[in-house]
Amino acid sequence: MDDGRPIFVQIAELIERQIIDGSLPEGGQVPSINEFASFHRINPATALKGITVLVDAGLLYKRRGIGMFVAEGARERLLAERRQRFAAEYVQPLVREARGLELTTEQLIDIIRKESAS
Repeated sequence: MDDGRPIFVQIAELIERQIIDGSLPEGGQVPSINEFASFHRINPATALKGITVLVDAGLLYKRRGIGMFVAEGARERLLAERRQRFAAEYVQPLVREARGLELTTEQLIDIIRKESAS
C-alpha cells in the first residue's frame, strides 16, 4: 500500500481484484474492517472508507451483525467496467495510431496475433 494513491482507493481496488480473480466469490464474506486495518497496518477508518466505496457502488453489502459480503453480479459488473476502461485507455488510442500509420484492420489484427503468440 504505497503507490502514491490514497490508501482507501488501494483497499477498494484490492477487493475488486479479489472479486474478479474469484478469491472473493459472490456471496462470500469480505475480511472485517479490523482485519484489513491490522493486516495492512492502517487506520480502521481508512479501511472503512475503502469498503464504503464498494458498498456505495453496490459491489458489497452488509449483513447486520455478521459482516460485509460480495454482492451477486459484482464480478460481471467489475469486468464490464474494466473492459470499457480498457477500450478507452488502450484500444481507442491503438486504433487511432494504426489509422495514422495507414494500417488496415486486418494488418492491425495480424500484428496483435503475432505479439500475443510471442
